[in-house]
Amino acid sequence: MLYKVLDRGGVPFHGGQGQWFLPRGRRPARWMPRVCDIAPCSRGYHLLERNDVVYWLGPELWEVEGRGEQIRDKNKTVFEQARLLRRIEAWADETARLFAADCAEHVLGLYEAQHPTDARPRNAIQAARAFTRGEISLDYLWQASAAAAAAAVNSAAAKPAYAAAYAAAYAAAANAAANAAERTWQTTQLFTYLEA
Repeated sequence: MLYKVLDRGGVPFHGGQGQWFLPRGRRPARWMPRVCDIAPCSRGYHLLERNDVVYWLGPELWEVEGRGEQIRDKNKTVFEQARLLRRIEAWADETARLFAADCAEHVLGLYEAQHPTDARPRNAIQAARAFTRGEISLDYLWQASAAAAAAAVNSAAAKPAYAAAYAAAYAAAANAAANAAERTWQTTQLFTYLEA
């Protein structure tokens, strides 16, 4: 199984140009035009294996198919052609926010060991979850996020906690989730979220 991260509407999210053909109903999308002389980070369709996904999170996650020449490069594979099969509906802004909060909480002990009386990062994580559940306003969330950001200025250990609050408040929540996840959690945890 291969995956592709896109912005809404089939637009590239991590670079590139143009727009992907979208599936209609249950049928796969049309194949994208063939790209000759593929090269990682330059030309071709950059697709992801399961363990690559956490490094490239964005607003939408798709199952895809690739064909033709391919080149494996670190955390992606470049193909001559690709097409979208189906959008993974379980990955949405709410999931991204909660995933970011869990990633941040996973390393919260690093900060609290250095600053045991500073609750700002913990409060930001709680605010991210509360906002996702509809329990607090965006203004309150921004306040918690700003407080966590102030804590992050003084300690590198607070940065993942700040990322969680920022993820909940920012429209492209999945990108901030990726930043927290890349440093703190394994890919299997992401797919546990998606398959639940």
